[in-house]
Amino acid sequence: MSETICAIATPPGRGGVGVVRISGSSIDELAERLIGKLPEARRASRVEVVDADGQLIDGGLALYFPAPRSFTGEHVLELQLHGSPVVLEMVLRACVAAGARRAGPGEFSQRAFVNDKLDLAQAEAIADLIAAASEQAARAASRSLEGVFSKQVHCLSDRVIELRVYVEAALDFPDEEIDFLAEGDVLGRVESLVDEAGRLLTQARAGRLLNDGLRIAIVGKPNAGKSSLFNALVRRDAAIVTEVPGTTRDVVRETIHLAGIPVTLADTAGLRETEDVVEREGVRRAEAELNEADLVLWVVDVTDEDPGPPPRTCVPVIRIANKIDCLDGPVPEEPDSVAISALTGAGIEQLDQAVAGRFDTAGSGSGEFTARARHVEQIELALSHLADARDVLKQTGSGELAAEELKRGAEALGEITGQVHSDELLGRIFSSFCIGK
Repeated sequence: MSETICAIATPPGRGGVGVVRISGSSIDELAERLIGKLPEARRASRVEVVDADGQLIDGGLALYFPAPRSFTGEHVLELQLHGSPVVLEMVLRACVAAGARRAGPGEFSQRAFVNDKLDLAQAEAIADLIAAASEQAARAASRSLEGVFSKQVHCLSDRVIELRVYVEAALDFPDEEIDFLAEGDVLGRVESLVDEAGRLLTQARAGRLLNDGLRIAIVGKPNAGKSSLFNALVRRDAAIVTEVPGTTRDVVRETIHLAGIPVTLADTAGLRETEDVVEREGVRRAEAELNEADLVLWVVDVTDEDPGPPPRTCVPVIRIANKIDCLDGPVPEEPDSVAISALTGAGIEQLDQAVAGRFDTAGSGSGEFTARARHVEQIELALSHLADARDVLKQTGSGELAAEELKRGAEALGEITGQVHSDELLGRIFSSFCIGK
């Protein structure tokens, strides 16, 4: 990565200020051609940027960060100019004429990773911070960027490696009278690692929710009040509401924020047997949405004597007893049920609290750091290997098999921070970044 790269680091469109970022080994030569000379390190300098013919492009500020104390670990020059897309593009062309090349998506962050300025999880946190959809997500991404998540992964990985080294050393002395596995409480240490990995997995799943959000499906029989509830939650008439059963034919989605987490709310067609071809397709889509949901709101009409069976799903279900405004007597209490009137708004606040409580029960209410699906998958894989190591020790006492499982568990954790990685993985991660980051 010795080539000097350049890119616009500010969002597309017009703005008061636009930033062109340059990184690489030939910054001094490039600066001489663009702005006359390299400015003093870490001090804003007033400069004029010229093109290859010496014609003035724009005036602004230049900041120079010499290696290795820069974001990428290389020499970095940033030009802060007027935020005209035309002006910034002219500066980029001047950079290319001076010997740089245009950077690819995420290439600055990738160079920072390669030069050990940050690990892979921290690099991903940069993209998460840019894409944060809520204040809670932004704060969690900042903590990930500071290394909160990485520190926990490294700590767990180090403990796994340390135990693996101990077990393999014990295997080198099979004739010793001392039982090294029992003497070192290997089983107890593995069980402790399983517990620690489980806690980290809970936190990572919470962090993934902050990034990806939660999918909630509203399901139930026709005319149970699903669309009325949907409108009450999104606080506008987003779905058509009529007294005619089967009005909702397609899935209607809206994004809201609940407990600091972005939630994709889906209103679905009423679940019932029907001969209507269009409505049958709506039911099929409703069932597909049910299978993709993280949480299901099952809407039941409290005046209906036959509300039907609960939806078949493996995710949590909250029963919504709707239309309590139509009751003359007290509302019957049901476990895991919230009584509401989507028409009057009664009980909606309690429903919000119930849904937020589901986040808290899953350990996702606070969100100490952001995480991605791949992080969750790798922690799940590491936990599986640690559990296998525990089971092997309990059932056979085989140190060889336990050591192999510990090795695989450490490798799974290493993929999170980039200690273990492939070029394909790096390409997939950094290609999703903005150009200029």
